[in-house]
Order: sequence, then C-alpha cells, then structure tokens
Amino acid sequence: MGFLIKIAVNAVALWVAAWLVPGITFGAGKFGSRFATVILVALVFGLVNAVVKPVAKFLSFPFIILTLGLFTFIVNAFMLQLTEWLSSPLGLSFAIRHFFWDAVLGALVITIVSMVLGWVIPDRDE
Repeated sequence: MGFLIKIAVNAVALWVAAWLVPGITFGAGKFGSRFATVILVALVFGLVNAVVKPVAKFLSFPFIILTLGLFTFIVNAFMLQLTEWLSSPLGLSFAIRHFFWDAVLGALVITIVSMVLGWVIPDRDE
C-alpha cells in the first residue's frame, strides 16, 4: 500500500511540474490517455529513484557537501532526465525540452510538491 501511495505522490508531483514548467510535457491526447501516461511515468520515476538515485548521490557526495546540499537538485534533475530517457522506448510521451532550466525547475517543483504531500498524507508508522 505504501508503494502505491508513493506512486500517487510522484504522479501528482510530475503532473504539477508539467503544469508549471512549460518545458515538461506529457504529450497531447485524451484525459484517460494522459492520466495513464502520468501514472506510468510516475512508476518509472519511482523505480529510477529507488535504483539509480542512491548510487548517484553516493558518487556526487563531495559536490553535495561542497555546495551545502544544492547539488542535490542537479541529481534530482538527472533522475528526471533519466526518467524521460527511459520513458521514450516504453512508448510514453514524456518530454523535457532543456536539461538545465526545465529539468532543474521540474526537480524543484517535484521536491516541493512531494514534501507538501508527505506532510499531508500520514505514514503508516504514525
């Protein structure tokens, strides 16, 4: 159940990022098609964050320390860009126009939305 909640939070965060950042798109189509695309991209994003992100954070640890944690946004943008790269062969219409501006701003929006939803949705342990 916790995994499904994380996918739902990722889906909402990705949708808000696509809504706010003009360079992030889910393609055109009917609502049902776009909704399915958002859910599937959120699933890919969750898998990328679970598998690749710990390795990326470990390898970029010196830069994270040097920039007092700000390099984490670049790592998050890289995870978003990697999600776009993996979504394309799967037939999902998820696109990021430019890495630096669109992916970094998208990563910032996703971080903020996920944090707010994390406060609103209680954990099972509490």
